[in-house]
Amino acid sequence: MTFTLVRGFAASLLLATVSAMATGAQAQQTSTNQVAAKTDWSVFEDKDPRECWAVSTPKETVNTKDGRVVAVKRGEILFMTFFRPGAGVSGQVAFTGGYPFANGSTVNLNIGGTQFELFTEGEWAWPSSAADDTKIIAELKRGANAVLSARSGRGTQTKDSFSLSGYTAAVDEASKRCK
Repeated sequence: MTFTLVRGFAASLLLATVSAMATGAQAQQTSTNQVAAKTDWSVFEDKDPRECWAVSTPKETVNTKDGRVVAVKRGEILFMTFFRPGAGVSGQVAFTGGYPFANGSTVNLNIGGTQFELFTEGEWAWPSSAADDTKIIAELKRGANAVLSARSGRGTQTKDSFSLSGYTAAVDEASKRCK
């Protein structure tokens, strides 16, 4: 199942991406594996194990509790599509909200009015199947923005908005590098 393949990958991906996604020029200087920048998306590549991914940070984040906007501390918020040929992963969508999701909850992904559900474990969320990944990637390539809505283990509702400008070029670059 797709979900299982990601879990082993998530920790190394987060560590490699966090330093590089900090802030624009500074991030490019500190990253050792960023290979391209495509508007609002960056492309990363690792050799051992072989893996490539397109990743972005949100343009806007809104946190609410009991209907009121609240300030909360969150870790890195990343939306990505990755490729890991050695594990048979070719175009898998993943999201980390920077906090542990509520147990048994799902993340709602809205791309131009088309809704998808991502399943959660800890701080990560993924589609339930490779077929869903394919559908989501097709919508992401057509869309202008994506909004991910979720609930933290502490009951905070989060809404993270991502630009899709450069998504297609970044995903195509990551795919090409990991063929």
